[in-house]
Amino acid sequence: MTPPPVPRKPGFSRRNLLALGASTLGASTLGAAALTRSASASAAEKNVAVSPPSVITSPPRVWGPKAPVAFTPDPDIIFYDPSFGTVILGNAPLVQAWQGRALWLEGPAWSSEGRFLIVSDVMGSTQYRYLPEERCMTVFRKESYHSNGNTYDLEGRLLTCEHGLRRVIRWEHDGRCTVLAESFGGKRLNSPNDIVVDPSGGIWFTDPPYGDRLWEGHPDAPLDGKKAKDNLTWNLDLEATEQIGGREGQDTHVFHLDPETRKLTAVLSGKDIAGPNGLCFSPDRKTLYVVSSEKGAMAPDGGGYRNIYAFDVGNGALRNRRVFADMTLGGHKLMPDGIKADVLGNLWVAANGPLGLCGVFVYNPAGKMIGRLRLPRSVSNLAFGGTQRDRLFMCAENTIFTLDVATQGAGLA
Repeated sequence: MTPPPVPRKPGFSRRNLLALGASTLGASTLGAAALTRSASASAAEKNVAVSPPSVITSPPRVWGPKAPVAFTPDPDIIFYDPSFGTVILGNAPLVQAWQGRALWLEGPAWSSEGRFLIVSDVMGSTQYRYLPEERCMTVFRKESYHSNGNTYDLEGRLLTCEHGLRRVIRWEHDGRCTVLAESFGGKRLNSPNDIVVDPSGGIWFTDPPYGDRLWEGHPDAPLDGKKAKDNLTWNLDLEATEQIGGREGQDTHVFHLDPETRKLTAVLSGKDIAGPNGLCFSPDRKTLYVVSSEKGAMAPDGGGYRNIYAFDVGNGALRNRRVFADMTLGGHKLMPDGIKADVLGNLWVAANGPLGLCGVFVYNPAGKMIGRLRLPRSVSNLAFGGTQRDRLFMCAENTIFTLDVATQGAGLA
């Protein structure tokens, strides 16, 4: 159950004060505001369904370059535990830093050397470079073969997951591309999604089937005489089928790639966790968090249904699976996607769901939700960046939101 929010003072937002006008505020208005807040708190305590109108800023917040000066404390930064105050700056608001012609932004990764953010437009098959000081977005790589997750290795080389060519690659400092993984057990990978690096240089990545749509990478060939997904007319030639289709029944996995031997090991399968998606390490690198994004699906051993799982890490293997968080808020089961940890061990989770509930959930190391960031659309992935790694970048469809925080991202992006 999600704990009740810690009340803010005053009991109504300054945005409401400005909208109503000081001259029109009477005792009845203040009483109604107090009753609304009381009702919301009661609903949170009982974990009952909350309708969107009661959980979005009223009047609706204006985002973007034409937005008025943001109020602080920001009413869309919501506290459930006083400890959330240790990572939130009271005078830092949520900002819509960029919005443009991208279709679906994913895989943010901060380049400490270049001081820019790499993001993937999965549907647009383009990698972009976002320059935060100028709030400017430039094309980094076109064609990106529907790239998704990105990160940097211990030598500062960019690692990228590609849906289109179903592989994990590394960009060398001299511009060459090295293919790190593209098959397992004699079968092509599905659609590598998210990727992280451990202190020894080992590479961990998830391989769900989410890139099996025409607009996200590689439509799969029909199997066993069934229709192709999305009723596509399958008339591709053999060569094209090899690259963007022709799925050979590969199971979903979480993989580990040894940095020395290049051996690819499946550390988790679909029997262990359904639909593996985002993943990240705890600050001490002893715990790996893995997201299950399947809707209602349960793996045979119980790992699934949009939970976040924690595993103990040792010698390139995972053990002791347990549910870290169930992503339930106000009676709604939201879908987790990208995740990142801060240096205090808190987990920041991209949350997909109804308006008013979507945004970013923040859990402490014990799995308790201590707060959340309420945004006007679902967030796909996030990353800490900036010169001090104290700025949170959040990708939401064709938009990047930012928040300066009172903590730092843990380790590599």
